[in-house]
Amino acid sequence: MKSYSVKDLMVPLSEYATVTEDATLYDAVLSLEEAQEKFEDKHTRYRHRAILVLDKGGKVTGKLGQLDVLRALEPKYKDMVQGEGSHRYGFTSQFMKSMLEDYQLFADPLDEICCKAGEQNVKEYMVTPTEGEFVSEDASLDVAVHQMVLGNHQSLLVTRSDRIVGILRLTDVFASVFHTMKECFEK
Repeated sequence: MKSYSVKDLMVPLSEYATVTEDATLYDAVLSLEEAQEKFEDKHTRYRHRAILVLDKGGKVTGKLGQLDVLRALEPKYKDMVQGEGSHRYGFTSQFMKSMLEDYQLFADPLDEICCKAGEQNVKEYMVTPTEGEFVSEDASLDVAVHQMVLGNHQSLLVTRSDRIVGILRLTDVFASVFHTMKECFEK
């Protein structure tokens, strides 16, 4: 995999869904929809699944993924999930059902819940990137794979010097690995 560099597979920042920190979740979802439509017209790769949050100077300050938006549907989730990575633990279906009832989650109709969530500010739900989520555009793909696997990341922010210039998505890395693997058996 050393023949690929991160910049070979990254999506340039200009093609990715972005919103400013003062945007609502509804604004973010609209931005994602627009970016997906534009991206599909130009590429045959997978659709975008996250939104980058920018400060007023255009610097990336956070990422907002699909699960982050779903977490916004129920404010009580904040009280139930504490600490980095705690949302990754699995629960039995019986326990999950009891939580829905005991905590009265999703007590209102889904359309009302979605309307309320859409008004929330993205800063409330975005995830601030950690040191392990940045990779140089000149790094080899194997370096990026290690970062994704060991950090359990769905994407990495691609840097040139101290500026973010793109995003490397797990789906694109996986497709590259899959095609390389496939070539081994088609010889």
